[in-house]
Amino acid sequence: MLSQIVSWLPELLNGAKTTILLTICAVMMGLLLSVFLALGKMSKNKIWNGFCNAYIFFFRGTPLLMQLYFIYFGLPQISMALTINSRFLAAFIAFSLNSAAYCAEIIRAALQSIDKGQFEASKALGLTKGQTMRLVIFPQSIKRLIPPVANEFIMVLKDASLVSIIALADLTKVTRAISSSTGTALVYIPAMIIYLVMTAFFEFIFRKLESRFSRYE
Repeated sequence: MLSQIVSWLPELLNGAKTTILLTICAVMMGLLLSVFLALGKMSKNKIWNGFCNAYIFFFRGTPLLMQLYFIYFGLPQISMALTINSRFLAAFIAFSLNSAAYCAEIIRAALQSIDKGQFEASKALGLTKGQTMRLVIFPQSIKRLIPPVANEFIMVLKDASLVSIIALADLTKVTRAISSSTGTALVYIPAMIIYLVMTAFFEFIFRKLESRFSRYE
């Protein structure tokens, strides 16, 4: 059995690389988009506020699996110009859009948790609204953001297994392929161990980040 596991490892690790790359890229893009969504949801502009609320409601209210299916299989049926030939790109788009909706609520909650007196003090010092957010509010929000963002990251890491339905060679897809070709389910043991190692590693990284930014609390 040990010799089998060793022979599977190169393929499994290649699949794990795809899983990690997709997760990091999707969450980073999701966080970038979520800043605008969170600010939009807090905005008094009815059009911008309405759009952001609708976006968050849609992507939080529908299954990620369906969103992935639609982006990869459904868009080409609307127009061939919308065809996404790259499986990785299709997965990246679906996961980024979905992650943005969840991260937007995380960021909004963190920003609104800051005492309103901070805004008043910044205004008294002559800071603009943009400077207040950049220099005062966001730095204090970082530590509060890290734990929920870490949870979102781990969820995306595990949900990345859904991309096997569009034949993207992530860890789950590779595991299933090996299981089918060898006729054994034992390959799922090292695959699950790799998932556990990845999860533990990133949880460690986020704990270090939380400790690093604790001075802002």
